[in-house]
Amino acid sequence: MSDVTTAGAAEQAPLLFSGCQIRSVRSKNRIVVSPMCQYMSVDGGPVDWHLVHLGRFAIGGAGIIFCEETAIEPDGRKSHHCAGIYTDEHVAAYRRITDFLHSLGAVPAIQLGHAGRKGSVGGAMAGWPPLTAADATHGEPPWQTISSSPVAAGPNFPPPIALDETGIRSTLEAWSQAARRSLEAGFDICEIHAAHGYLIHQFLSPLANRRTDAYGGSREGRMRYAFEVVEAVRKEWPADKPLFFRCASVDGRGGAWGIEDTVILAKGLAERGVDVLDCTSGGMGGTSDMAPSPRVPGHQVAYADIVRREAGIHTMAVGLITTPSQAEDILRSGAADLVAMARELMYNADWPAHAARELGVPDYLSVFPPAYSFRLRRRNEYNDLYPPGSETVVPLSATQSVPYEWPAEFLQPLGNGKRPLGR
Repeated sequence: MSDVTTAGAAEQAPLLFSGCQIRSVRSKNRIVVSPMCQYMSVDGGPVDWHLVHLGRFAIGGAGIIFCEETAIEPDGRKSHHCAGIYTDEHVAAYRRITDFLHSLGAVPAIQLGHAGRKGSVGGAMAGWPPLTAADATHGEPPWQTISSSPVAAGPNFPPPIALDETGIRSTLEAWSQAARRSLEAGFDICEIHAAHGYLIHQFLSPLANRRTDAYGGSREGRMRYAFEVVEAVRKEWPADKPLFFRCASVDGRGGAWGIEDTVILAKGLAERGVDVLDCTSGGMGGTSDMAPSPRVPGHQVAYADIVRREAGIHTMAVGLITTPSQAEDILRSGAADLVAMARELMYNADWPAHAARELGVPDYLSVFPPAYSFRLRRRNEYNDLYPPGSETVVPLSATQSVPYEWPAEFLQPLGNGKRPLGR
């Protein structure tokens, strides 16, 4: 198991805020902003939207902040509006973001990916329809997709081209160069996206991989491309920087790839320099009796737990983790080393500070940058000066005043025994 150490944590202090070190990179807490595709990129590059989108998570106090899935080549995007890091011109635009995240004490992370046969589609809000010649009239022409085998992603999708040996070598070089650019762009953590039915997943699962050569057939053959991607990335990604790997722990409804496969894959990944397995699920469907993962709180935590125990690799739990106590329990149970969140942080980017207060971190406002924490501490001082329910008057002039009536909500403790901060 690679080196992940707890930094500065008392036995009873919340593990969520204990901080951790992976290789040379230290995170101030174990809250991870999971990649969230925004479909706002221009020619693959980030814009002001991405600076604000990611910056608000750093202000809110998250320890590790992932950019969205970032394509290693233009045809590796899902849509024309997806992110990429496939030219050297992209580096400076990302550097602007990583410099800002660093300045706020966050660890910038990038997730590299290739959509494979799931590319050449419209955006998420349109339902990812396959692009057609008609889309070319408004600047979004379709492109020929690739995969492990010429098996279409769905009923309305055109078949991809199966990668031959030359094509595989070409993509491996693209993975390697994307890792180099990610380093130059200032990212401290790199993650390889091999889940959700994208290119690497298309090699791993027999539902998509029908090959009879060294990249198909047996589980070992189907894992070969994933291993070669890791080796290609590690060639450019420094030995002192962490490498994560996002894997579909199980295929999904009717799937074939299961948790036993993932455990064996994880062992091989660890041998090749992967530090953390990001345990998600789904993206590949078939006709077996495998049920879909239910969308209930923490529905993928069991995968992280099994992989961590049986493969001896550190894991990151993700999937409908929304409350501080839930996140803390995941860490205390030993199911995962990191907790990743997406939509809950989108809903409340200041979640880390609220979690610190709920979990009893004494100086919970220190989660914020000084420009925020200074003002908020002053507000707490006002609460101490005027305890809820105390007799208070509001001056109207030097000789007149009126009684102040406390709102009822400030007189009732919250469920955690605390009162609203209010002002």
